[in-house]
Amino acid sequence: MAGGYIGKLLFVDLSSGGIKEEAPDESLYRDFIGGYGIGARILYSRQKGGVDPLGPENTLALITGPLTGTPATLGCRYVAVAKSPLTGGWGDANSGGHFGPHLKFAGCDGIFFTGISEKPVYLLIDNGKAELKDAAHLWGKDTLETEDKLEAEYSPAAKIVSIGPAGEKLSLVSCLMNHRANAAGRSGLGAVMGSKKLKAVVVKGDIKVPVADIERANRLRKEHIAGIKGPGLEIFHRYGTAVHAGESVHSGDTPVKNWGGVGIIELPDVSDFDRDLMAAGVESRTGCWRCPVACRGKLKAGAGDYQYPAGAHRPEYETMAAFGAMCLNNNAGAIVMANHICNSYGLDTISTGTIIAFAMECYEHGIITGADTDGIELTWGNHRAMVKMTGKIARREGFGDVLADGVKVAAERIGRGAGEFAVHIGGQELGLHDPRFDFPFFRGKPTAARYQMDATPGRHTSGFGPSQFLDYVVNAAGFCLHSDTLVDNPGKYLAGFLSAVTGWERSVDELLKHGERIANIRHVFTLREGINPRELRVHGRIIGRPPQKEGPLGGVSSDIETQINENLDALDWDRVTTKPSKKKLLELGLDDVARELWPA
Repeated sequence: MAGGYIGKLLFVDLSSGGIKEEAPDESLYRDFIGGYGIGARILYSRQKGGVDPLGPENTLALITGPLTGTPATLGCRYVAVAKSPLTGGWGDANSGGHFGPHLKFAGCDGIFFTGISEKPVYLLIDNGKAELKDAAHLWGKDTLETEDKLEAEYSPAAKIVSIGPAGEKLSLVSCLMNHRANAAGRSGLGAVMGSKKLKAVVVKGDIKVPVADIERANRLRKEHIAGIKGPGLEIFHRYGTAVHAGESVHSGDTPVKNWGGVGIIELPDVSDFDRDLMAAGVESRTGCWRCPVACRGKLKAGAGDYQYPAGAHRPEYETMAAFGAMCLNNNAGAIVMANHICNSYGLDTISTGTIIAFAMECYEHGIITGADTDGIELTWGNHRAMVKMTGKIARREGFGDVLADGVKVAAERIGRGAGEFAVHIGGQELGLHDPRFDFPFFRGKPTAARYQMDATPGRHTSGFGPSQFLDYVVNAAGFCLHSDTLVDNPGKYLAGFLSAVTGWERSVDELLKHGERIANIRHVFTLREGINPRELRVHGRIIGRPPQKEGPLGGVSSDIETQINENLDALDWDRVTTKPSKKKLLELGLDDVARELWPA
């Protein structure tokens, strides 16, 4: 087996309690890298189309990449995958922290869960030995309590991923949490874990991840760290991803007022989002496993209206945008409290903030009233109402139960024209970067088309077309996407680390072909579920139809059709059906997929 891999996958049948190990052929690792590459290949091969996302046949997997837990500078990620209950197609969610590396140290590259347990359980993997344990004492606990109890039982060296009450109650915007603030946030995969009565996974061990050329990997790490030292590292270390939260509201980058407003006009005061003000509240900084950037911050205890506990985590940019500009709220304390509730209960902050913005717009138009909302006045900028409703969504309590499955389902439940204000694609609330704004991180990539056309719609960190192939490899390898922003020529380090760790010498161009293969296998999974992304509705606000009349995006629309067609052609996918050509699938070694899509 190549370096970077333990060479073992676990398959857990929660219905029977059976656990078996498999040692995959090396070609699986070579062709699909890891993470959602391996996940999509296995789920497409072993899971039939049309299964109930919350039923026993849906597979939930947690999978690392070859760089996870190695000297690779930002090699700390794992990916959760399953059929998404939110969109009905392919679902994945990426997370950092410490769980991914320690999953490998415990003795496997990934875990695949099927079935439904009769009672709440958790999986313990201790130095290669796996067993299911009773989780009755954990069921109903939030993610922070769950981590505390399991660490007390197995020592702080144990690393835990868990769901909170939101996942237990099958909220379609629930997520997996680890390291107290790291979320595998998108696709509603917390509900899949909850449907299986799987409360947590605990991993501990000291198994070494093999590295083909450790000296070369360590040299490259030193060079990489030297390259990122400087303003970029210092800014990320001090401020985290929320470094531009205030200025993005006014530049046009951040969607405002449920994607319908203009920040510089409707939210002129963003002083509470000032990066130095936010940094002043940080008690200590922390980061993912062995990351030299350490971009996360633990906060001092809150005071006044929002007395969140010391150690609550500083919100990331997307959370600041969701509970800030999207709701016309400029109270930073309320954002921290909403973030803390979401982390504790296991909710996707992007979706939750967007849901509340949607509800506020319905309230503004009289579609819902205080009689519907349990007396909570969901007026724009009402930060107290926003925090109260976040708690209700987390607990599926009152009107929170109506909202807890995302804006698409909520609009269907409310009726009365609420769908006009439900901004989503395929059921997934969007990441909070307006595709009409030329944000440097996405420059040169089809930003509007990716929200519609990626296998996981609405994803700001995913993409569509050849310009995204390398990002697919980054995610599959267990590398952090911020590696793209911190150094010049990031592909050099990705290829270098993969060669040094695995022992397989591959150029950036060769890796692009692997990225293309991963793009195709994720896409055909969704096609098999009967979903053609070309047919998904895109709300006009997302692409400026009609365009805003004023502000930095005044008069600006996205030419999404051209973006889609050009990239479909480049991918060799049909412009109407989006089916990859038989020639392309065979070229990528996806012969079984070619036979299924092109049986003649």
